[in-house]
Amino acid sequence: MQTYTFHVHGMHCNACVVLTENELKDHELVEHAVADLKTCCVEVHGNFGDKTREEVAIELSKVMEPHGYKISLEKEQKGVKWSDFKIALPVAVGFMAFFVILQKLGLVNLITTGEVNFGTAFFIGLIASVSTCMAVVGSLVLSVSANYAKEGDKVRPQVLFYIGRLVAFFILGGAIGALGSVFQLGPTGTFLMSFIVAIVMLILGINLLDVFPWAKKLQPTLPKFLSNHLLELKKLNHTLTPVLLGVVTFFLPCGFTQSMQIYALSTGSFFTGAMVMFVFALGTLPVLALLSFSSLGIKDKLQSGVFFKTAGLVVIFFALFNLINSFVIIGLIPPVFNF
Repeated sequence: MQTYTFHVHGMHCNACVVLTENELKDHELVEHAVADLKTCCVEVHGNFGDKTREEVAIELSKVMEPHGYKISLEKEQKGVKWSDFKIALPVAVGFMAFFVILQKLGLVNLITTGEVNFGTAFFIGLIASVSTCMAVVGSLVLSVSANYAKEGDKVRPQVLFYIGRLVAFFILGGAIGALGSVFQLGPTGTFLMSFIVAIVMLILGINLLDVFPWAKKLQPTLPKFLSNHLLELKKLNHTLTPVLLGVVTFFLPCGFTQSMQIYALSTGSFFTGAMVMFVFALGTLPVLALLSFSSLGIKDKLQSGVFFKTAGLVVIFFALFNLINSFVIIGLIPPVFNF
């Protein structure tokens, strides 16, 4: 048995840690792998024979490259590309303006403690599907695609995966909403739920900008051991495995999903909570389907910098408006905006 420590290029959050460990542990030469977000390194144990450290890095990097990561002997030089904001900022402002227009028309609504508008949940799902937080879900999609494609069955397993995901988000989202009714949240409790959603989304947006490395530590996630066990289900060889994996995605480490789950809890309604989570999952469907029915990786390195910064600015926009509206609703501050 040999032990090597490598640098992982492209790690952003705890979902990246879970994905890195699970993908490397599936490699035939690797017995165990432990990744660390703080150092962006992974320690691998295995029987690599007479392969040099450089050859092992190249071998393992091939496993991670489809997901947008790279295993290397050198530390990733992370400099902030401020030039990306020259494109990201106007695109984000344009998106925000478009969103406000839709808000005026009554098609979408900012996430507040008031009336829920499912157009917003769809928008957030769309943003989540192209963020680093969805790396684990994307890896499951690619895993389902690759495993069943070998057997000549490309379409059915992926359809079952998405059916399982949508049904699970509807039923479990409804259960969370119903649970909220048991607690009978008053104005203060509802405000706290909305406030938590805003803070979680604010942290997600800051992380997407990739400007403040310290913000990674603030991002909430499930315990790693639980996420790892859930991902082990992809190794089951059964007709209904894709459905089970679709259900599992409800519990995987994605800050966007968790923020929407908190909001579903604050609704205190089975139907509203179910629809919030269902529409959110529906918003993630286009990009994830594109991943599974094509050879695209999770992240396109040529445009990821601009794209993630744009998404980050938009998410911060949602978070700040939700935060302000929360304070307005409890009467702490007067209305700041008329939309």
